[in-house]
Amino acid sequence: MSNDDQNGIDYSMLQSRLGYKLRRAQLVYFDVFFEACAQEGITPGLFSILAIIYHNPGLTQSAVSTALDVDRSAMVAAIDKLESMEVVERRKSKNDRRSYALYLTDKGKEFTERLNRKVSAGEDSFDSFMKEGEREWLLDLLDRIIAARKGG
Repeated sequence: MSNDDQNGIDYSMLQSRLGYKLRRAQLVYFDVFFEACAQEGITPGLFSILAIIYHNPGLTQSAVSTALDVDRSAMVAAIDKLESMEVVERRKSKNDRRSYALYLTDKGKEFTERLNRKVSAGEDSFDSFMKEGEREWLLDLLDRIIAARKGG
């Protein structure tokens, strides 16, 4: 890649910065992710909540908040939104009567599965530039980057 873009801007100092390149790549992929979610009228953040609940029914709002590293007060508003869409329901927790366990409704399960197919299709069509095995390699590398930051 050239150090200059079409506008004559020199990016040479940024071209070797991993943080800069990762952020630019993240924005590209986020656009693909966002577009698939927007077609169903939700945000990628709400999709993340649905995905966690789909695979972990009965988690408390607090546990989902921790799993996604989302502020608890933001989680309440997000769950309110998903509940108003009739895709998530709160039930009293069996272990702690002061908290609520989260479950997908039947509509929510179908919605999450359909949305996941759209997100996957969007990524699959976008990933066509990758060679065989590169997607798995990249996912592994990203996991190791995340783990390194967490100290593990």
